[in-house]
Amino acid sequence: MSTPQTAPPRARSGPTPLLLLLLAFVCTLEGYDTACFGVTVPSLLADHSLGLDTGTAGNIGSYTSMGGILGAALAANGVRRYGSRRVLLWGIALFTAGMLASSLAPGAGVLAAARAVVGIGLGVVMPTVTAYAAELSPPDRRSRNVGLMMTGYALGALASAPLGAVLLPEQSWRWIYVAGTVPAVVLMCVAPRFFPSTGRAEAAESGSSLRHLLQRGTLAVTLLFWGLSFFGLLLVLGVSTWLPTLMHESGYSLGSSLVQTTVMWAGAGVGMAAGGRVAAVIGIKPVVVIAFLSGAVGVVAISAGPPLWLLFVLMFLGGLGFIGSQSLTNTFVVTRYPEHLRGPGLGWALAVGRIGAVVGPSLTGWTLDSGLGVRWCFYLLALAGVCGAVLAACVPAVRTPQQVRGGAKAVRAEPA
Repeated sequence: MSTPQTAPPRARSGPTPLLLLLLAFVCTLEGYDTACFGVTVPSLLADHSLGLDTGTAGNIGSYTSMGGILGAALAANGVRRYGSRRVLLWGIALFTAGMLASSLAPGAGVLAAARAVVGIGLGVVMPTVTAYAAELSPPDRRSRNVGLMMTGYALGALASAPLGAVLLPEQSWRWIYVAGTVPAVVLMCVAPRFFPSTGRAEAAESGSSLRHLLQRGTLAVTLLFWGLSFFGLLLVLGVSTWLPTLMHESGYSLGSSLVQTTVMWAGAGVGMAAGGRVAAVIGIKPVVVIAFLSGAVGVVAISAGPPLWLLFVLMFLGGLGFIGSQSLTNTFVVTRYPEHLRGPGLGWALAVGRIGAVVGPSLTGWTLDSGLGVRWCFYLLALAGVCGAVLAACVPAVRTPQQVRGGAKAVRAEPA
């Protein structure tokens, strides 16, 4: 699909409610796709025509993440050269094509390739849509707007689990992917008309480069954000890919496992919206730390096999940590870096962090196959949550080269 030569003018006072809703819908599609693979894994394993085992399924989940590494790196450089609006539209087109191919895949090889294409598209979209929303928002509403937009991610994932509970295993797993393709095509048609230009000559900005992210004053922040995204995406992909299967292996029915997953995503959505509002008051850093710690505590508590009613409560409360931690980390990145480093900073953080998204599904699948028991899968995810909390607590303020040379303290435009 070609991008129009002219774009709507930039929103001067922040995104309109309609634009914020459309951006949230972009996140909805990403959330749906992130969760739908995990929802379909039990059905994929039962489809003998594909010839999958748990290790292969974990690898396919990792191929999506490998594509995400490439996509996020492309976004980090593409936003500079072409602008966030155009790159965002390209990313939407890519993951739409990948979702369609996933629904038509005749075998494991084609499914793996299709998921890799989806990963490239989603890798482009997530940093770009977050930076795009931040660019269009005034500083005092940036955390709130990004948080509200990211609730779409949880809503999309939330939709995949009940849809899977209704359709699977009686219907084909392919319908789950068709359900994600149709709204993506609609979005491709309307987005060029309603997404305004940010009005920035990003290609001309000398600060938007990896070299400037790794210079004195930003080096520590950049490396900590890379590590933070690694553990955040390990949690997101490890949990979203394997949670229904882990709960099924723990003795719950497939239907019950999918309902539990639905509750978790509902908690993630509430947590993202509330987290963005709280961050606007007390700062984003403590919110991110609490999110990671809640995820760690949640998975350990779930591994103990609590009563069903308590399990649902833990799933809801843990949703903020399981999924919301990475979404809040994205907000942390775009509010910590100065404007000219915002897109590249988030793009590179997610590019490096996607290694965690590769490691998470594969390592969880390997642990499940190893005979150590389901409980050790939960312990692995809890460790990721603790590491994320520690790194988030260590993130300092960004200092410009002039501040470094002059010994001045960094100035924050927003709460820490």
